[in-house]
Amino acid sequence: MKIIIVGDGKVGYTLAEHLSQEEHNVTVIDTRDDALRRASEALDVMCVKGNGASISALMEAGAHSADVIIAATSMDEVNMICCLTAKQLGAKFTIARVRNVEYAMDLSKRKKELGIDLAINPENATAVEISRLLRFPTATNIETFCRGRVELMGFRVREGDFIANQPLSAQTGKIRNLPMLICAAEREDGEVIIPDGSFTPQVGDRLYLVGQPAGLNAFFRLLGRHTSKLHSAFIVGGGRISHYLTAILLKLGMRVKIVERDMDRCLHLSDVLPQAMVIHGDGTDQELLEEENAMASDAFISLTDRDEDNLIISLYAVQQGVTKVVAKSNRQNYAGIAHAAGLDSIISPKLITASQILQVVRGIQNSKGSVMTALYKICDGHAEALEFIANETTHNRGVPLKDLRLKKGILIAVLVHEGQIIIPDGSSSITAGDTVILVSRNHGILDLNDIYDESMLDLGAVQ
Repeated sequence: MKIIIVGDGKVGYTLAEHLSQEEHNVTVIDTRDDALRRASEALDVMCVKGNGASISALMEAGAHSADVIIAATSMDEVNMICCLTAKQLGAKFTIARVRNVEYAMDLSKRKKELGIDLAINPENATAVEISRLLRFPTATNIETFCRGRVELMGFRVREGDFIANQPLSAQTGKIRNLPMLICAAEREDGEVIIPDGSFTPQVGDRLYLVGQPAGLNAFFRLLGRHTSKLHSAFIVGGGRISHYLTAILLKLGMRVKIVERDMDRCLHLSDVLPQAMVIHGDGTDQELLEEENAMASDAFISLTDRDEDNLIISLYAVQQGVTKVVAKSNRQNYAGIAHAAGLDSIISPKLITASQILQVVRGIQNSKGSVMTALYKICDGHAEALEFIANETTHNRGVPLKDLRLKKGILIAVLVHEGQIIIPDGSSSITAGDTVILVSRNHGILDLNDIYDESMLDLGAVQ
């Protein structure tokens, strides 16, 4: 597909990287020479220098024949004008990144007249992701499928865990009978594994579980990791993510403190979030953290604009024994270092945004096949968890899974058949209308038919 990305910042570059790897025809528009030079040298993309809201730049990039326009500059107004102009020029589908809280509230009523097919709010999506982690502190990340009826959670294997150093095939019946499955693993050296029965978890591995929430809860109780509800949160940084997150946590009945160094921002937050305590100061200052008793909070969340500051003060909170610590970091090379140091929950707004947009792009590309309804990047972006709805175009319906030959690195993790959630075994099969949740490593899956080994013939379409 022909895709134009306006804005080559963190989100724009990440999208260009993923979409070019999936062999789309990608053009990047930006006003900065250094950003365009970086994209041109590192990625297989075309580059156009100019303002993405201008007709001349969009025409030079070929907006009139574009399948998708993604406006991801740092300015909401530019993104909205870009979508409107591109739509008038003939672009088929437009996506705008809109971050301003006031704009986001009004946009649902005005998207059509602004020429926006999809509005993405990275800060709100990140806040929702963090709130999930605070509702289940044991997990390093949580993703939802089937409107919350199925969840995917990550956790770190610790010394003394009964699951460590034993192959999955040797685990007790208590584990095997739970409505859940270990669907992916990431080793400390970064190796990503889609496990089978011979896989042996090791201390330090990050394992990913998928299944019914009750099954996951039961597993963590067996593991001795079931924790009580969190009642208080200490947030460093008063940006948009903090605004959205605090609003969510207050509705959940939690007490929230926010530390922000900009006085004007403090006054604004105090005005719009009167139930929260807003403190003017430097949240990276250890003396301030001690004065405000930050380490006595149930949760510590660092959301400043500097990844380095977020990771350093979050590691300090981990050392002080805070129950749940979450840090924002968009730099993937930092994530591995932080994980090794004991900080498990690292949130990347750019990856969350990229996943949302990639899901939409793949859905447009595969409009005649099975419908993709969710896509999440896991294992620090090295694997994906996807949800599809099988239909009449899906091959090998009714064929037992044990008779299918899947591409290496793909696991069918959950089937939802006629409302029933199934952790599949070899006798299970896919039928039209089923929801299929799968995990994929190193494959850009567009359609359920992409999971089969190319040398495998269609075994039939048994209903």
